[in-house]
Amino acid sequence: MRHREVGELMTREVVTVPGHATFKDIVRTLGRHKVSAVAVTDAAGHPLGVISEGDLLPKSADQGEWFHSLPRPEPWESGKAAGTTAEELMSAPPVCARPDWTVAEAARLMESQRVKRLLVVDDADVLVGIVTRGDLLRIFLRDDDAVRQEITGDVLDRTLHLDPSAVSVSVEDGEVTLHGVLRFRSLIPVVERLCRAVDGVVGVTERLAWETDDVGEHR
Repeated sequence: MRHREVGELMTREVVTVPGHATFKDIVRTLGRHKVSAVAVTDAAGHPLGVISEGDLLPKSADQGEWFHSLPRPEPWESGKAAGTTAEELMSAPPVCARPDWTVAEAARLMESQRVKRLLVVDDADVLVGIVTRGDLLRIFLRDDDAVRQEITGDVLDRTLHLDPSAVSVSVEDGEVTLHGVLRFRSLIPVVERLCRAVDGVVGVTERLAWETDDVGEHR
């Protein structure tokens, strides 16, 4: 069973700015390339940090008077508002992934770090791409027939060595339904778990029976 990798989904042409780029340079770069974030890199292409629109917003919030009804800015917000260069404004260190990571690995890192994007670096820690949450969600656009063929071919046949006639597989909008009879009851959760791991699967409904109850429980 083959999982799609970050290198297949990432954007290779990453918009970058140097550490000495000014606030206005960064805003112009965002507007010119129609992106919501840029990577900050050194002369060798190593990522130093990321600047998103959220990193720049405190500058706007800092202008004008603070009304009594509004909370005072946090210290980090005041620091961002005072920044004038990329190195002062960026969020650092950057959260990075490798091109050979699976979508699941990248998604777990995004979730744990609460970021919307990951910079992708090679073995020399040189920036080679960027992957966003939207990029990772593209696996759910896989054709239903492609998902079904992967389940029947890779999961049921080549991985579990099941009789092709034992389980029928239907897929609709990423939802997998399994019908059939397995030799052992203990195989049912294994089949379900492997099917859920296939890229593009939204959910699995199993309507499987068994010939031998090797679990020792009864439904």
